[in-house]
Amino acid sequence: MKYRAFLIKYGEIGVKGKNRFLFENMLMTQIRHALKPVEGAFEVTKEQGRIYVLVVSEDYDYSGTVEALKCVFGIVGFCPLLQVPDEGFDRLAETVVDYLTQAHPKKNFTFKVNARRARKNYPMDSMEINAELGGRILDAFPEASVDVHDPELVVCVEIREQINIYSENIPGPGGMPVGSNGKGMLLLSGGIDSPVAGYMIAKRGVSLEATYFHAPPYTSERAKQKVVDLARIVARYSGPIRLNIVNFTDIQLYIYEKCPHEELTIIMRRYMMKLAEHFAAESGCLGLITGESIGQVASQTMHSLAATNDVCTMPVYRPLIGFDKQEIVTVSEQIGTYETSIQPFEDCCTIFVAKHPVTKPHLEHIRKSETHLDEKIDELMQTAIDTVEILTVEAE
Repeated sequence: MKYRAFLIKYGEIGVKGKNRFLFENMLMTQIRHALKPVEGAFEVTKEQGRIYVLVVSEDYDYSGTVEALKCVFGIVGFCPLLQVPDEGFDRLAETVVDYLTQAHPKKNFTFKVNARRARKNYPMDSMEINAELGGRILDAFPEASVDVHDPELVVCVEIREQINIYSENIPGPGGMPVGSNGKGMLLLSGGIDSPVAGYMIAKRGVSLEATYFHAPPYTSERAKQKVVDLARIVARYSGPIRLNIVNFTDIQLYIYEKCPHEELTIIMRRYMMKLAEHFAAESGCLGLITGESIGQVASQTMHSLAATNDVCTMPVYRPLIGFDKQEIVTVSEQIGTYETSIQPFEDCCTIFVAKHPVTKPHLEHIRKSETHLDEKIDELMQTAIDTVEILTVEAE
């Protein structure tokens, strides 16, 4: 069946009171952006608390449209829709039977009719429409049966200026429209965790910028490309991501030379946070985002996270903080980042790892160790800032 419209369903937006229209408009903007690369022309409209995607070209890519809408945060579900003019109940019943004939090849389904009469001048009320349409469907499909409690098929009929007919609800990702809750700076590595953190914070309406720390020649160009590929996958959900690629080699080598090796990871993380916060402030971000989870590795114990936070003036958001590894892997598989994340190209976090890293660092000891860096660290930090490579990464 060739659908020419989709009904968009949202969740949390519906309880936003007087600000609801702002969130609806943001969602419509995100839908338009998501559909730009899809073959066909579309119009996104709003009418009486309903958002519609209307196909305005002769041909379009149905499956591409479905996949694009599945990635728009704020959509909890969407329904391929048949819209018809009001030509009387008999014509409506014929249209519903024809619709079910085409849309559902299996004819021995259980069903119920769910009618909504938004236009109150229609000559039948909702209960009458349910009963009459149910009878017409049973006449057309003798093997079908009514089940009002647990039907295989819910035939929805909405009486509006036009009449909406649909029976399929395709799940969306939920959440809030991207951009409705400000912007954050994601510390993006080539691992499994940080892309998932970016996805989850974007789901709450936060638009993303990202910073990646590159360490040539210890990390390869392929490692850098892996991070760009991950950003491209996350961008399917978040929209375009501005990616700051920071050359971190000289800073890492200097820390390696001057500081106790068991403290290397913590001190490197502290300088990464400082640099990420610099770029975040320049871009108007409201916080930093990391993929850290309590106790996953030595640098993610409560003591280590406290030592890392010490250098930040912005809030640090850790959406995976209570997840175990398998839970993170499950989400990464669902969003399509896992296979890229496990490619064997190491990032700078894994190159300069101490054999026996401290798991309960004392903040005063860390600060004292960092005094050994005073001679050159400010100059090296400024060089890293001045030589940053900036890419705008969009979904394929």
